[in-house]
Amino acid sequence: MECTIKWTDGVQFVAETGSGHAILIDGAPDVGGRNTGARPMETVLAGTGACTASDVVVILKRSGQDVTGCSVELKAERAETDPKVFTRIHMHFVVRGRNLKRSIVESAIKLSHSKYCSASAMLGKTATITHDCEVVAD
Repeated sequence: MECTIKWTDGVQFVAETGSGHAILIDGAPDVGGRNTGARPMETVLAGTGACTASDVVVILKRSGQDVTGCSVELKAERAETDPKVFTRIHMHFVVRGRNLKRSIVESAIKLSHSKYCSASAMLGKTATITHDCEVVAD
């Protein structure tokens, strides 16, 4: 995996991924940014959410579940001193589908966190990660 970070102005950067995509990253005005992109740590949190949500969808589909939607809301707390690592992360999953079995949804979330999501595994070294879920029928 590769990524190139290019400084553009102030504290604004463009991340160019090895898969050929670009992400605009910027800081708040109080640190010299213009608020034109996500903060660096927001991208870490977003990547973690996307990593675990994609695991959940794949696991549910492979389990024969008729999943039609999956979102995860992440709320994180950071240390007050540098390095301001994440110390707590709560993930609230909302999984939609037809005739979904709650036990299979819960199992998919647990499998993502315990086995598959490398982002969660890394952040779990500094943060307590908790989760809950809603299962919504379509």
